[in-house]
Amino acid sequence: MKVISTRSQEWQRLCRRQLTRRRRTEETVRRIVEDVYQNGDTALLRYGRRFDRARLTARQLRVTEAEISGAFQHLDPKFVLQLKVAIQNVQAFYMQPRRKPVRTVDGDGVVVSERFEPLERVGIYIPGGTASLVSTVYMTVIPARRAGVEQIVLATPPRPDGSVDPHILAVASLLDVDEVYRMGGAQAIAALAFGTKTIPKVDKLVGPGNAYVVEAKRQVFGFADVDTIAGPSEIAVIANHTANPQYVVADLLGEAEHAGGLAFLITPSKALARLVRKQVPGGYCVLVKNLDEAAEVANQLAPEHLELLVRAPKKLARRIRNAGAIFLGPYSPVTVGDYVAGPSHVLPTGGSARTFSGLGLDDFIRRTHLITYTKRGLERMREPLERLTTIEGLPRHFDAVKVRLTG
Repeated sequence: MKVISTRSQEWQRLCRRQLTRRRRTEETVRRIVEDVYQNGDTALLRYGRRFDRARLTARQLRVTEAEISGAFQHLDPKFVLQLKVAIQNVQAFYMQPRRKPVRTVDGDGVVVSERFEPLERVGIYIPGGTASLVSTVYMTVIPARRAGVEQIVLATPPRPDGSVDPHILAVASLLDVDEVYRMGGAQAIAALAFGTKTIPKVDKLVGPGNAYVVEAKRQVFGFADVDTIAGPSEIAVIANHTANPQYVVADLLGEAEHAGGLAFLITPSKALARLVRKQVPGGYCVLVKNLDEAAEVANQLAPEHLELLVRAPKKLARRIRNAGAIFLGPYSPVTVGDYVAGPSHVLPTGGSARTFSGLGLDDFIRRTHLITYTKRGLERMREPLERLTTIEGLPRHFDAVKVRLTG
């Protein structure tokens, strides 16, 4: 690990890591997105042949019900039972009630309210490639379903023979996903955002992916909502002399399994830093004076995952403002959050935990305001409305009020 000072330019660069984008990636994705927008299924199938090496027809894009239900034949029955345990944990966490409508009424009969409704159609992207992210299926589908989303569509890259990982299909089956499509990459994101002859348009896109998928989500934002513009996975560990060094090493090394994963050790213990640095080849070590300073350093970094391996983790957690998820104590590794704890593991990365939250029910619910004024209530607001519209140079806005009060 590299020892780094919080006063260095490199530290400042790391704290701004979400701003780093590659122009070549942007340009490549822009061509793909525009092509799918213009040419729909034709472009989608062409990129599938090019990037996934799968020769499909438009009719073959959608995975059949028989293929989904048949996926269980390829799985160990014990694994299916273990999978159901993880799913039940996530479902239990998202059993919380939806937001209650807000409503205010005044003496003049003016009623102002707000109602909450689920999105109608959500698209979920599940990466394929070297590792199929089976857990991401239930970590995204369950909060969407609990929020009341009517239709959930899943997209995942096909293998060269056109098949889809049976583990992904099995989870989709257990969670009653409405449609599954074999398509991947930026072209899949564009197809879901714009819609094609075969792929119906969605209202929102969620789920992780490589740099091209992430850039595609950024470029289609506005045509559809997106969950977050995610970067590589990351972990920060605050630990002091009370921590078990083996736990620290194991957790930091675990992050190295993710492509481009970032690992940080924040510690006031020079002895711990020496032990860990010998065993962890990559990442960064920040030496601090005490745990108060460690908390401030973590807040600057705003990591996706933050572990607190200290004697009083609850006390320290109260000082943490910016983190996607906080793991307290020696028996709460990031791994449990990734798979079985309950809250979705789709979390803000790249320092975006300063302003964004992990995936939850609110991400699948939209608000609508309802405003009802009586003539008496409108008359009471006449003077402020006239003054404000005059200041803003919009006199016809006030005409819409005046015509109702002078008629």
